Amino acid sequence: MKKKIILLLLLTLSILSLSACNNDKNEINNSPLYDGKKLTIGVVGKAPKVREQNIVFKGMELKDLTQDNLSSKYNAVFIMKEHLSEAAKAPYAKIYKNSGIPFFFIESKKSYVPFVDEETDYEDFPDTKSGDYAAGYYQSGENGTILGIWPL
Repeated sequence: MKKKIILLLLLTLSILSLSACNNDKNEINNSPLYDGKKLTIGVVGKAPKVREQNIVFKGMELKDLTQDNLSSKYNAVFIMKEHLSEAAKAPYAKIYKNSGIPFFFIESKKSYVPFVDEETDYEDFPDTKSGDYAAGYYQSGENGTILGIWPL
């Protein structure tokens, strides 16, 4: 079940990244629509615009990540560019590792490392200079999984 949700989220994020990076509206309109189960995605920052009716973005603040049972409310959380530095603070690392849902760091030039390593400072971590749009991280059990990095 979790693998299906992760795959659905990867598909959704890839569609979002293609939509966000493409200025040709005809190409966006010709991209496949996600038609899977309804997804509720928490967003720290401004929610992306999508054509899909079965994807619901719910605005949230970083402090909301400390709530118990995030997985009962959201299928995933997107943290947008303007909140990345604060989201990489040490207290949040445990949340990303223990919440049981995927987190996507949108437009991060740093990779997922400063978010899950409590001793790594976001500003001091080197840029990847890869032009990637998003990095995703999901942890279930002892090991984390890098969900994907999408080019701009």
